[in-house]
Amino acid sequence: MIRPVTQRRRRLQAGLTLIEMLVVVTIIAVFAAVVGPRMLRRADVAKQTAARQQIQSFSTALGAYKLDTSLFPTTEQGLNALRTKPEGVNGWQGPYLPQEIPTDPWSRPFVYKYPGEHGDEPDIISLGADGQPGGTDIAEDIVSWKSK
Repeated sequence: MIRPVTQRRRRLQAGLTLIEMLVVVTIIAVFAAVVGPRMLRRADVAKQTAARQQIQSFSTALGAYKLDTSLFPTTEQGLNALRTKPEGVNGWQGPYLPQEIPTDPWSRPFVYKYPGEHGDEPDIISLGADGQPGGTDIAEDIVSWKSK
């Protein structure tokens, strides 16, 4: 007789109650609400850092291009001049980049201007997360003439 009562009690204790499930789901939701935005923020900061590093890589390649040709590529020639010899350019010893011209971390092309508006070197710009000129925080433009 003792056995049936013990088996019944085990069956009742084996499952989780609805309240226990709700507590677990609530804990998970609170954790996601607190940690999720922080993780997304870190992803945005990583993209900004990647854009700065890519702009630095372009600047280095453009320096080598200028050493060989005595000038920077024009705005019309753009960054593609680092991979493919533009017509009428003497002294080109490229390609100056080992791979095709990448897009920025938000999958948009970098903006290249020469002559630039910020000194003697070309302006290289990533328009940031929003893809629009200007912006703040994660939407801020990443530019070659400022270093952070």
